[in-house]
This record gives sequence, C-alpha cells and structure tokens, in this order.
Amino acid sequence: MALWRMLLFVAVALSIVFGVHYFLWVRLVRDPAWPPAWSRALTWALVAFGASIPVGIFASRGLSRQAAAPLAWLAYTWMGVMFLLFFILLPLELPRLGARLGAVDPERRVALARILAGFAGVVGVVMSGAGIASVLSRVGVKQVRVPLAKLPSKLSGYTIVQLTDIHVGPTIGRDFIEQIVRTTNALSPDLVAITGDLVDGSVEQLGHLVEPLRELRARDGVFFVTGNHEYYSGADAWIAHLRTLGIRVLRNERVPIRDDAGGFDLAGVDDTSAHNFGHGHGQDVPRAMAGRDASRAVVLLAHQPKAVRDACKLGVDLQLSGHTHGGQIWPWGYAVRLDQPHVAGFHLHEGTAIYVSRGTGYWGPPMRVAAPAEITRIELVSA
Repeated sequence: MALWRMLLFVAVALSIVFGVHYFLWVRLVRDPAWPPAWSRALTWALVAFGASIPVGIFASRGLSRQAAAPLAWLAYTWMGVMFLLFFILLPLELPRLGARLGAVDPERRVALARILAGFAGVVGVVMSGAGIASVLSRVGVKQVRVPLAKLPSKLSGYTIVQLTDIHVGPTIGRDFIEQIVRTTNALSPDLVAITGDLVDGSVEQLGHLVEPLRELRARDGVFFVTGNHEYYSGADAWIAHLRTLGIRVLRNERVPIRDDAGGFDLAGVDDTSAHNFGHGHGQDVPRAMAGRDASRAVVLLAHQPKAVRDACKLGVDLQLSGHTHGGQIWPWGYAVRLDQPHVAGFHLHEGTAIYVSRGTGYWGPPMRVAAPAEITRIELVSA
C-alpha cells in the first residue's frame, strides 16, 4: 500500500511538472512566435530544465551527496525559477483575454505575446537572482521581545535563540552549520531551541555535516523537537545522533528551567505529522502539559504553528514554531495560510503568544523572495 501511495505521489508530481512546463512553453515560446532558431533553442532549454527536476531529485536520493550536488543545484534552482515564471505569467492572462475579447488582429496578438513573454522573463530572472542572493547572504538576526505575565521578574531579559528549518541536505552543508553556530554563540543565549526540519537525509549521509552543532553554547542547554522532514529522514536515528551532540530532544515532555530563580517550564512535542510514521511517534500537547503548575509560565516548542490550536486550550504562554519558511518564495505564503493559522512573525492566538520563524535555511529552491532567513533572538520579559 505504501508503494502505491509513493507511485501515485510521483505520478502526480511529474504531471504537475509537465503541465507547468507546457504552460511556460505555450506562453514563452509558442504564442510569441519567435524566429525558428530562437523557438527551437527555447523549446529544448525548457525540455532540458524540466528533465533536470526529476533527475536531480532522484540523484540526490540515490547518489552520494558530493556526486549529486551539481544536479541538485541545477534542479532546485530551476524549480524556483519555474515557480516564479508561472506565477508571474498567471495575472498576464488578463490582458491576453482582453485581446481575444476585443477581437485584436493576429499580428497584434503576437506583438502582445512577445511583450508579455519578455516582461515575464525579465521579472523572473530579476526575482530569481534576488532570491538566490538572499540565501547566499549571511543569515540575519531577528530580535523579538515577548512579554510573559507569569515570568518571574528575576528572569526578565531571558534570551532564547531559535533555529529552525535549516534543511541540511543536497545544497546546504557543514559550512552553513558552522556559520549559524558562530552567530548563535555570539548572541550568548540562555537557551537554544531548534524547532525541527534540521535535515533532509539520513544520519549516514549527513551526520558529519551537523557535527558543529555540538559547539553550540547556552547556559541552560540546547533543545530540539522533530519536524516533518526528520520523519522522512529516519527520525529515531536522528534523535539518537543529536543526543550524542549534547542536544536534548523533547518528545511530548516538559522540563523546568531556572528553578533557582522561580523559573519557567519548557515543553516540546513531536511534529504534527509524526503519528503517520508509527513507532510511538505523534504530537501530544496534553501529555507535555500534564501535571504542570499553572502558576508557572510555559514555553512550547512545536514545529508546526497549527499545534497552537491545542496549546491555547491548555494555557501555553508562548509557542515557538517554524515549518512555513514564511512562504520562502512569494506568493507561496498565501497558499501556506490554507494549512497553518500563522505564517510568520508574532501573533496572539486565543490568549497564547506564538512566534513563527521564517526559518534559518531553505527547502528545495536555493532562493528566498520576500521571506528572508533568520536566526531569532527572543527576549522574554516579565509583564
């Protein structure tokens, strides 16, 4: 049954890739009626780039990371360009429709098609270049101040650095991990929280790349909760490996922080999708909250923002999440809103504060458009 689901997923994914590329060919090559040599070149370029997507993805699964890296970079970069071109071209259907309804003669339609194709091409290249530049730049630090009514005054100013959605894999490696470790340590945090989707691959493939995480320094420790991508990559093996790096993995449980100063509770839950993978995994916010002292503030680490729907019913004061990447490439954030209650930033959800990071790395296309990556420094203050 699992094989049939996988084959169905592959068939649907390939159909979407083919359909989008056919649309791009129609609007960028056929309708503009470029000179024959240009049309042939553009057609074969689209065929080659389109084929690179499944080839690159399968190569990244079947080959060594070093061998697959060039194909992965090509495939995922084109995936991002394809996405942008598609969404740039969609609203341009309106002037095309107007030309058809207005009975514009064929020669003028071709001229309009060339103008729109050229516009889409230029805008797509500019946006793609800006998106690539964004991920190649040093990750910035986002400062967030969160008042908590139950936080003891002695702990006002307590700092948590949140890292999330790093996605070590075909295009993100050890050098990126070393960079964010240096940046994080320079912030001298009281606590580091890694809220899932650290990796895209097995411990055997990527374990050595995340080794620098053992150098993270925080007075009260480094904590981790699983994201959905850990479950695609062998969650149990990763949980065991991260523990060897001095990282505490919270699985539907709660730990006290700074009891000597009155303290607060830190809780963490499995990813929302974890129950689909069996072996005792599954998000359980009630279990993490069971038996707690309601007079103490509690900070919940949960990969997906939708966990706040349970958290707010159980009196969680603050939830830290990732998963959404802030949309990563505009305008995908609007689609994310169909699945998650919050996409990025600070929000109040029925009395529970929630901060959703845009993510520290990226997934798939090595680009971010209107959703820059972040290392989040959260300062808790007594309200």
